[in-house]
Amino acid sequence: MSLTRNAGATAAQAANSRWLELLTRAGFIGYGIVHLLFAWLALQIAFGKSGEEGNQNGALRTLGAQPMGKFLLVTIAVGLIAMAIWQAFEAAIGHRALRGRDRLFERITSVVRTVVFLWLAWTAIKVFQDASANASDQQQALSEKLMASTGGRWLVGLAGLVIAIVGIGMVIYGLKKKFERNLKIGEMSPKTHTLARRLGMAGYAARGAVFAVAGLLIVVAAVKYDPEKARGLDAALRTLRDQPWGPVILALMALGIAAFGIYCFLQSRYRKV
Repeated sequence: MSLTRNAGATAAQAANSRWLELLTRAGFIGYGIVHLLFAWLALQIAFGKSGEEGNQNGALRTLGAQPMGKFLLVTIAVGLIAMAIWQAFEAAIGHRALRGRDRLFERITSVVRTVVFLWLAWTAIKVFQDASANASDQQQALSEKLMASTGGRWLVGLAGLVIAIVGIGMVIYGLKKKFERNLKIGEMSPKTHTLARRLGMAGYAARGAVFAVAGLLIVVAAVKYDPEKARGLDAALRTLRDQPWGPVILALMALGIAAFGIYCFLQSRYRKV
């Protein structure tokens, strides 16, 4: 029992590291930049002007091609790794102000965030090394391989369903303003609080909608045995563009994703870390 307490105390001490907090807050700035570039790519796709992938991979490649892009990629990767470590601690010992299902939900969410931040950090490193392949092509190839195996279509369909559910959950999370419980609202001015609330609502709703569409497309790909539809966020954006009023809807989603990017900048200052 004492061993468990000592391990918990050690983990808590590590989680309260000042350096980890500073790197995590810097990571939010990098995360915001990635989403602003993602929004720019989505806006270009809306009007048929982008040949780059409409996802975080494409955003990082776009960043890497800019002056000082390599330096920014390394900086963002370090920040994202710090964010992943922080969320891993949150999953293990965090969210103590909550109880029951609310705490369980937040801890599971922290696990998902840990994986996402690590994946983005790895992607940034690969882009820095000029070794980043087209993520949409990789996802399509993986879907083709899985669908060719026994039970593979069920697995692909289940993965798509999970992504769609996560997207819907993200929309609800934003519209119900649940993100506010992770902010230091007491340190905000009324105007800043209002701005954070509006950006958070728009940002989570837009990101969730894109993920939900991407998940549904993967389910359709599994049902129809059509791996070309299982290309993730890029396929979701391009499918939306090709619908009636699609460019307008996609442009609004791009603005929502940009709102999330700006919200990340506010999180770098006011997020509870």
